[in-house]
Amino acid sequence: MAANAAKKTLGIALLAFALAGCSDPMSNFYTSDFIATVGDLTPQNRALRAVPAPHEPVIVSVYGFPDLTGQYKEMENTQSLSRAVTQGGSQMLIDALKNAGERRWFTILDRSDLESLIRERQIVTEMRRQYRGETEINPDALSPLAHAGIIIQGGITGYDSNTMTGGVGARYLGIGGNRKWKLDVVTVSMRAVATNTGEVLASVVVRKPIASYGTQGGIFTYVALDELLEVEGGRATNEPRQLAVQQAIEKAVMGLIAEGAEIGIWSFADKTAGAQYIAGYRNQLYDGVIPANAPGPARLLRNNPARVVPTRPASRPVTVSRVLAPAAAQPRRVPEPAPVAPPPAAADETVG
Repeated sequence: MAANAAKKTLGIALLAFALAGCSDPMSNFYTSDFIATVGDLTPQNRALRAVPAPHEPVIVSVYGFPDLTGQYKEMENTQSLSRAVTQGGSQMLIDALKNAGERRWFTILDRSDLESLIRERQIVTEMRRQYRGETEINPDALSPLAHAGIIIQGGITGYDSNTMTGGVGARYLGIGGNRKWKLDVVTVSMRAVATNTGEVLASVVVRKPIASYGTQGGIFTYVALDELLEVEGGRATNEPRQLAVQQAIEKAVMGLIAEGAEIGIWSFADKTAGAQYIAGYRNQLYDGVIPANAPGPARLLRNNPARVVPTRPASRPVTVSRVLAPAAAQPRRVPEPAPVAPPPAAADETVG
């Protein structure tokens, strides 16, 4: 009887412990672990911010960074219309370009909603026409739109589920546990395109694994002849897909900086730090073994494709208007007759 009582007590204690452990996350639902944050930096984001400074900022434009996978979320025994990956790629790309080198690398022109920008400029022009009578745009009120020498393009090109799965477990006398895990992979592609020629200057492809795992334990045993104890507990952790896509885009921006510096699109302020950065990128690109026939810097169709000539309003000639009298009031000038030459003198005539 004492042994049975001990087993029963132990089982109740384990049950209470399991229930308490399962309730911990919800008990902290309104604590600091579950509030909105702005400074949750990942190691990848910190690496992006630590990129060596450029010689000068580069003006780039971003039109979009779409989801090109066409895939939907996986759900058991049902169909989901939610996309497998985020649809906010352009916002993530703009944020990554802004954070590169602590905002030193790029001057970003957002073209993701160009129609709204054009409409707003049309409103300014129309209001000044109606209320000020302006037939031409005043550059002091509405300056020309800035343009970039390089366009950053690309998209989320792949999302592969269950690329690798596994697990381990053990059970003895009705007490045991198991752990299962799986890996998904998201792929992004990014390139820099010259505005003047349309040439692809640099291109990078990044693959980011997405880890998910779950741990489960349980007890299934008799504590008495007619009393059965069953306790289960578990926890699952899934890496947010949005966070994985964001890290892949940030890594692609870092690779694009190295690719562009290698072929001379832009340069680093510190040549030594820049050379180390490029060497580290190439080491990652070839998994630590750089082949002897690895391609060197490519030749560009045009030198310095990142150079931008700003648009300046043309100078207007000053026109001075003169008020003229009506044609009827103008005095009419009569031309004087031409002088008539005298006749030649005769032979016997004296002139004088």
